[in-house]
Amino acid sequence: MTKFEILEEDFLSLKKSFDFSLLKNSRVFVTGATGLLGSQILLFLDYLNRTENYSMTLFGLIRNIDKAKKVFGKSIKNITFITGDVLKLPEISQQIDYIIHGASVTSSLDFVSKPVETIDTAINGTMNIMRFAQSKAVKSMVYLSSMEVFGITDGKGKVSESDYGYIDILSTRSSYSESKRLCECLCHSFAKEFSLPVKITRLTQTLGVGIDYNDTRVAAQFARAVIEGHDIVLKTTGATKRPVIYTSDAISAVLTVLLKGTDGQSYTAANEDTFYSIRETAEMIVSEIAKDKIKLVFDIKGVSKEYAPDLNLNLNTNLLRSLGWSAKIGLKEAYERMIKSMR
Repeated sequence: MTKFEILEEDFLSLKKSFDFSLLKNSRVFVTGATGLLGSQILLFLDYLNRTENYSMTLFGLIRNIDKAKKVFGKSIKNITFITGDVLKLPEISQQIDYIIHGASVTSSLDFVSKPVETIDTAINGTMNIMRFAQSKAVKSMVYLSSMEVFGITDGKGKVSESDYGYIDILSTRSSYSESKRLCECLCHSFAKEFSLPVKITRLTQTLGVGIDYNDTRVAAQFARAVIEGHDIVLKTTGATKRPVIYTSDAISAVLTVLLKGTDGQSYTAANEDTFYSIRETAEMIVSEIAKDKIKLVFDIKGVSKEYAPDLNLNLNTNLLRSLGWSAKIGLKEAYERMIKSMR
């Protein structure tokens, strides 16, 4: 099966899980459209247009049309792509009803090597999108945030939206987590001062169909080890423990918040049943997916500045589930489907 055929399976299940009909005949604008989640959302909305006649007009902000052609395949003809940058938004004359703002620096290497650019894209880019949303009088907007806003918590009990830990603001890598925190504050401020209907989805690590084969994130590294038949090599002890979320579950989380969330509120999106450490995840992949044809080895030569501090982040998703959302795909199935698509 191709990546797009596996996606169609995901989308068929997804459209049965929630009533997305409020999106019919609307105009949806997605920033970061070639990113993992931005692209999956647009592909799913295009699927609804094709299979349910939703008649949505879809817009995606991109920086590279060649990458868009690779990511979207045949669906590229059904989406209006706008080439530009959140820091210098091009003129967009069309009316927009909904905005999903996913444009962000996402590479851990960039957090360390380009911290100023990371902060600039987050803060000033989000400010631009907020002003744009105001000018279009949108019906709703969602900002895609990160579990990294929680910082280092005490590791005791479940972590809800208002439970914040420590972030070292003088650590270069904090360019990402600290700017994400300020962007959430910016969203809340626009909602309170200007009644902008903006919500926040605070996502844990997302994995699944659509991850680029050469992605540097740990999930992609694990998948490549299985596909290429080489050992999984951890550069840390793998102690960080947090849940993950499969791509189709993340799509439904974002769209649920878009259509049903409270303005100015942040909603944590994760599958609570996937609360495993990186090491435990690697061990599961070696034994249950690779059937012990590869091994887990450690190559620890000191802590690199590109790695986030060890976390024990047991996320509470009660607030999002109160909107009628639930996660469907477990850890093993998430990796199996991702590996199948990457092959």
